[in-house]
Amino acid sequence: MTVLITGATGLVGPRLLPRLVAAGISCRALVRPWRVLPDGVERAEGDLDDLASLEQAAYGVSAVVHLAALFRTRDEDAIWQVNHQGTKNLIAAVQRVAPAARFVMASTSNVYPPDLDHPAREDDPTTTANAYAASKVAAEAELRTSGLAGAVLRFPFIYGDGDGHLHDAVPLLARMGAHPAQRFSVLHHEDLATAVQLALTGALDGHVVNICADASVSVFEMAQLAGTSFEPSSQPLANPWQGQVDASLAAQFGFVPRVLTAAQAGREQRL
Repeated sequence: MTVLITGATGLVGPRLLPRLVAAGISCRALVRPWRVLPDGVERAEGDLDDLASLEQAAYGVSAVVHLAALFRTRDEDAIWQVNHQGTKNLIAAVQRVAPAARFVMASTSNVYPPDLDHPAREDDPTTTANAYAASKVAAEAELRTSGLAGAVLRFPFIYGDGDGHLHDAVPLLARMGAHPAQRFSVLHHEDLATAVQLALTGALDGHVVNICADASVSVFEMAQLAGTSFEPSSQPLANPWQGQVDASLAAQFGFVPRVLTAAQAGREQRL
């Protein structure tokens, strides 16, 4: 199996690639010329805006893991260009040069509205309240109608392996006025790799699947894990299920997380 990875130098890619290589999977990464890749990863220089480079990168692969996305920017046009048009371009390239390849797309739990009365499930409505969520919903639709085999993995808050995401989230959540009791579903990089490898077997083909650990983590707990503090409050939560997803479908398909809680990751020094 040769797998093409996009987003190989972002938050997830550098932590996923070594795990895939260790599992014996031949990896090819779509990167810009100046980017450095881990040992054992084939280089394919190109860009999501360049269809010719995408066709060259996808030629001969048996699967694609599409991680590339744009999130933390106020440039909504850029978000749409990367997340929707870039996905559309990649799908077109795979259809042309590797139509039998399995396409695994990373999406986000941010596609769910904040006011559900339960943890979000895959058949719940999605939101277009912001460009990031809307562009990912549109990208998911491109894959569903493409005719390619594959799956959409909706990831929640990803952390671990020293990526700094958890630590950086605390001041950001404070600026956003988050409630300290607000809980978020989370996923350690180790379990993200497990989910991707499961999807590469075809076990999730044709499905949109929430992927997360067994236990959510509160903003207050995040601060503790990050070695900082968060202002406590006894006020009720406006949307108590915001940020939490139901991963029972993933369990039905055989996904079993190994890092069950963020506290476990902290004890094992995997934050």
